[in-house]
Amino acid sequence: MLNNTVIVGRIVRDLELHETENGNKVAQMTLAVPRSFKNMDGSYDTDYIPCVLWKGVAENTAEYCKKGDLVGIKGRIQTRSYEQEDELKYVTEVVAEKVTFLSSTRKAD
Repeated sequence: MLNNTVIVGRIVRDLELHETENGNKVAQMTLAVPRSFKNMDGSYDTDYIPCVLWKGVAENTAEYCKKGDLVGIKGRIQTRSYEQEDELKYVTEVVAEKVTFLSSTRKAD
């Protein structure tokens, strides 16, 4: 069986690096990925894809990438659940195994 995905999109907001109880670094980001076809109104819709990054990938991406930067993600799709107010919630996200920095929105100093 195979669970691989490759996504190219723009970072929606700056990443915040956190540390888990056991000392692992983790960051979450959302990628805006425009669809390759037009909708009924003649415009392109955008998908917002949640991604989670761990350890060195999280640290490097949080340090070097900001909102609006174009990145490529190679990873796997993961589902998880949690309970909130006695209701079971489900989350589907991409666990990034590799992040490639494609372009930056930063202006030259």
